[in-house]
Amino acid sequence: MNNSVVNTARLLGAGLRALLVLTLVTGVIYPLVVTCIAQGLFPGKANGSEVEAGGKVVGSSLIGQQGYGQEYFQPRPANGLGENSVNTQYKLLLSGATNLAADNKELVKQVEDAKAKVVKDNSVPGYTVKPEDVPADAVTSSASGLDPDISPAYADLQVHRVAERNGLTVARVQKIVDDHTEGRTLGFIGEPRVNVLELNIALKDLVGTG
Repeated sequence: MNNSVVNTARLLGAGLRALLVLTLVTGVIYPLVVTCIAQGLFPGKANGSEVEAGGKVVGSSLIGQQGYGQEYFQPRPANGLGENSVNTQYKLLLSGATNLAADNKELVKQVEDAKAKVVKDNSVPGYTVKPEDVPADAVTSSASGLDPDISPAYADLQVHRVAERNGLTVARVQKIVDDHTEGRTLGFIGEPRVNVLELNIALKDLVGTG
């Protein structure tokens, strides 16, 4: 056997050993270590920040949900890149921005229609919502299309409707909004916000207690 064949065989053997070692380290050991650390230190976040109610998981605090009835607080519009077409068991939104320009006629119409609906839905006897009172997040989707939060202004705007629909006082509904309003992260990052899923769970509990 000449030297070139021997050298080639050695190189192939070394390459195969390197492949096996790297596969073991990066494909098995590293993921296991990261998973164990995450489960040990941050089990909630590692498992998707699940939110439970009534003894079962009802969603994630990181993912906005649609389809709430008018007796509940409404989330931001969800205008992502489209709807899931593979797993048709669930109606899922493909995360992403619409990429429509501010002067795009389609976007302008979406905003105008959404504003008219917010005004109509939330105007109840003794409380009238004006178009200028509607905050931006009530009529526009987030960059991901899956924002789980709304602004305190949008939550406050919905208080009278929610109270009227559930036979509750405005003060009691306003209190759960105030209790679930979070400030800026570390005092300066982001904006004050209200998680819609957690707010609606608190509302359901409040209705259940009368």
